[in-house]
Amino acid sequence: MSWHLECGACGKEAVKPLATVCSDCEKPLLARYNLKELDLEHLQETWAKRPPGMWRYRELMPLENDEAPVTLGEGGTPLLEVDLAGDLSDLQIMVKDEGQNPTGSFKDRGLCAAVTRAVRDGALDFVVPTAGNAGASLAAYAARAGVSAQLFMPTDTPEGVARRCQHYGATIDRVDGLIDECGRLSAEYSKATGAFNVSTLKEPYRIEGKKTMMLEIIEALEWRAPDAIVYPTGGGTGLIGSAKTLEELSMLGLRGMNTRLYAVQGNGCAPIVRAFASGAEHAEKWTDAETEAFGLRVPGALGDFLMLRALRESGGGAISVTDEAMKAGAMTLGKAGVGASIEGGATLAGALDLRRRGELREGETVILFNTAHLLTY
Repeated sequence: MSWHLECGACGKEAVKPLATVCSDCEKPLLARYNLKELDLEHLQETWAKRPPGMWRYRELMPLENDEAPVTLGEGGTPLLEVDLAGDLSDLQIMVKDEGQNPTGSFKDRGLCAAVTRAVRDGALDFVVPTAGNAGASLAAYAARAGVSAQLFMPTDTPEGVARRCQHYGATIDRVDGLIDECGRLSAEYSKATGAFNVSTLKEPYRIEGKKTMMLEIIEALEWRAPDAIVYPTGGGTGLIGSAKTLEELSMLGLRGMNTRLYAVQGNGCAPIVRAFASGAEHAEKWTDAETEAFGLRVPGALGDFLMLRALRESGGGAISVTDEAMKAGAMTLGKAGVGASIEGGATLAGALDLRRRGELREGETVILFNTAHLLTY
């Protein structure tokens, strides 16, 4: 499949091999496909004949016709309908359970796509900042590809998370700071060693892997878009990817791609929520970020403007919840058989608040994203 890269901010096209960010404005790059070459009905028939997994959608992925992905069987995760009492009982609530990916989280989709493309373009060494799941995922896919992985990880990351990364052979440097400090060190390491930096939105293909979550949801709903999704938001690749899927399917001719996108963050680190409420185009960095949900503890995201644009254009919004509400949400999902992480619990807590505000309406189909299995921590 043919594609090109363009800046999500200024629109400048970029050279593909081992692409990072825009050379002019240093904002994220987005993959753009020649959708005019594709027929939607033919695609749907082709995809239906392939086995489950994110590479069944390879026509909308950064893979040349003769290339094979670096894969561990990622994607194809279940969409589970859950019956909930109380304020959500009049909604059709479904959970996209990403905890059933190879290393236990949605990060597998993004890192699989990023490693696949970079290895095919000649990368032999990788680096990433991580609070846990991204590190485990990069370590696993780097091992699968036979290349190296260097991780920069906050010192307060649970020891079990570090052991998972080490299991796959990654090298870990602990950092006295948050994920943004780890990101700074990753950039320095990349510059000094030539290792390819797969930090969130510092390369264009993690979005492409993450967007397959929404592709799977829409296919599972018989090519109907849900009314709303509630997404636990840190760096934002999955949220941006969801918007990208809706845009691409609409451009292919699929009607009704009008899902409202809602971001949920922790009260102790909610830069997107604050920016959305103020009408700002960019989110100011959050100072003294604090939440038990490590995946949501992102004080400043490179793709803030892309997230805010997606939320506003979809008619959705952004909401913050307490850590206690997140943990209660995870426990409630657990009683429905879902091994939800605290970030997954945040989506249920957010949905409850959105329903009470009237933003989620009776009879609507609402998707919650459980981005990792509870055992990943």
